[in-house]
Amino acid sequence: MYLMSREIGIDAGHRVPTHGSKCKNLHGHRYTIQAWCKSSSLHQEGEQYDMVLDFGFLKEEMMQQIDHYCDHALILWAQDPLLGTFITTDEGKDKIADWVLRDGWCTVADSWTLNGVNKLYIIPDIPTAEVLAKHWFYRLKERVSDRSARMAELVAIKVWETPNCFAVYSESDDVLTQGR
Repeated sequence: MYLMSREIGIDAGHRVPTHGSKCKNLHGHRYTIQAWCKSSSLHQEGEQYDMVLDFGFLKEEMMQQIDHYCDHALILWAQDPLLGTFITTDEGKDKIADWVLRDGWCTVADSWTLNGVNKLYIIPDIPTAEVLAKHWFYRLKERVSDRSARMAELVAIKVWETPNCFAVYSESDDVLTQGR
């Protein structure tokens, strides 16, 4: 079995409104996101010859699916009471709720008055490192499969919230012991 990984970094704000301490306040992190892919074989032709997945292809997908929407954004839970502070129109609030329900996420940039916040990324759950790892896993899973001609499988996303704190999401518990 081959295992490969690529990482990117983003800066984003969030809060955990249910937290009993300081994380309930708006704050930011320099997130490091690692995508782990596996394959039982390597490509035998084309530009990915002898690769699981080209590192550049994985970077492109991570940049499109994560960095583009979340870098320098405020990531909020769709039920966060603070959301109403930034979205000031009923139309905006209704559309956001519909999009999050339909797609599992929503991004808002200059569509409605944001009271000084220009980039919001809204998800259906509280944006803890664990939740973000799972969320980003499902944003990337099909893209990895497509870019590798179905040879590679995304097996885990590791999200470093600080230099000494991370969370991992995988659909398989055996992956959690690999690649440490």
